[in-house]
Amino acid sequence: MITITPFGAAGEVTGSSYFVQTSQARVLVDFGLFQGDKEDDAKNIVPGALHRSTIDAIVLTHGHLDHCGRLPMLVREGYGGPIYCTSATRDLAELVLRDCAHIMEHDFERRKKRASRKGGKINRNDQPIFDDGDVTETIKLMVDVDYDVQQTIAPGFTMKMYEAGHMLGSASVALVVTDEGVQKTIVFSGDLGPLELPYLRDPNPPETADVVFMESTYGDRDHRPLQETEDEFAQIIKEVVANKGKIFIPSFAIGRTQQMLFHLAELFRKGIVPKIPIFVDSPMGISATKIYTHHTDLFDEESAALNASGAFAKDLSSVKFTGDAEESRAINDVEGPFVVIAGAGMCNAGRILHHLRHNLGDPNSHIVIVGYQARGSLGRRLVDGVDEVSIMGDRIRIRAQIHTLGGFSAHAGQTELINWFGHIASHSSPQLFLTHGEDDARFTLAARIREKYGVRAYLPVYSEILQIA
Repeated sequence: MITITPFGAAGEVTGSSYFVQTSQARVLVDFGLFQGDKEDDAKNIVPGALHRSTIDAIVLTHGHLDHCGRLPMLVREGYGGPIYCTSATRDLAELVLRDCAHIMEHDFERRKKRASRKGGKINRNDQPIFDDGDVTETIKLMVDVDYDVQQTIAPGFTMKMYEAGHMLGSASVALVVTDEGVQKTIVFSGDLGPLELPYLRDPNPPETADVVFMESTYGDRDHRPLQETEDEFAQIIKEVVANKGKIFIPSFAIGRTQQMLFHLAELFRKGIVPKIPIFVDSPMGISATKIYTHHTDLFDEESAALNASGAFAKDLSSVKFTGDAEESRAINDVEGPFVVIAGAGMCNAGRILHHLRHNLGDPNSHIVIVGYQARGSLGRRLVDGVDEVSIMGDRIRIRAQIHTLGGFSAHAGQTELINWFGHIASHSSPQLFLTHGEDDARFTLAARIREKYGVRAYLPVYSEILQIA
């Protein structure tokens, strides 16, 4: 019997993980970190079912933290098998995991000092869930995989990866699973990108499947057209230039930072807005941008041509990469207009917190939200229009202008998700499970897919054992 158990991203967007079991082998697809509030942090464990199991192989769809962030915990507990992923995913996952380990260690030391000043002790549960050494051991286990190549990864399991178009190296995964005379092709979409995302090739769905696990992050809506989003972004920049204001973009270091640089370069190149200083205030974002230059073979045709011609370097001559903390702090003394791109993308950590702390109270500052904001995150509260927030113990009345530009999303919108599934449904009659989405998005997408293709989607919950007939 084939069973699949989701250990995350079932009724929520973070913590992606799927445990596939047969009588012969056990394969884990992704093992991501939960992100959001303290309740989400408490879910960052190795579930008992995994702790007690011998896992034969792990498949990693891409390098975002909500897909790879618990892998070092598993390695710390003794996992020593292969972790299959693309070479770009390996490079980016290493960057993400080391950054996460550094942040956890820094926060732990800060809490320990604070507790010591008050004469108390820190709770053992506050210790980092993994460290840099665990990350090193995790990266050693990663095995490079090329797109569109079939290979055996465990007894009764073969795998092929397809372009997912979400971030550099991202993949959808097709597992052909054979057990007790039954063979099923099980497809995990991973995170799917929209069409024509800068740098990346468009998603390439498998032809057929018996079972599909598909993300539904934006299953309840389509994104605003990209041209309209670019036009609004240009208007914000023009207002900032006129008023000598400041733009702060909370951005995921990998994918979104490079995407925003692409759009800014385009606006400068076409003369739509004047060229102004851009601060990429993210050590991880700087490193990720360098990794992009090592994998230009994965670029789409337009980006590859712009890169080869030197156009990017010319258009982005006003970019300053602020690697150390001193340079970051110095931005507060710079007169506008300028743009700051800083992590973390959900405003739950990183240098963006310091910029928000200094600038949320300034009506001449613009906070431009360009990515998904999970429930409980500071970014979600800003999007929801709260009047006041607490950052690092300070209560701040929000006077800055908050903009949400959904058209820059690296996730497929509803229509793109439906079309991706439709490609598979036109060649087969798959059983569909919707994951990686909040319930409103899942219910809406399920209804649309049933209406269009007559397929009834199932919405699993955390740790539910799903039998694949």
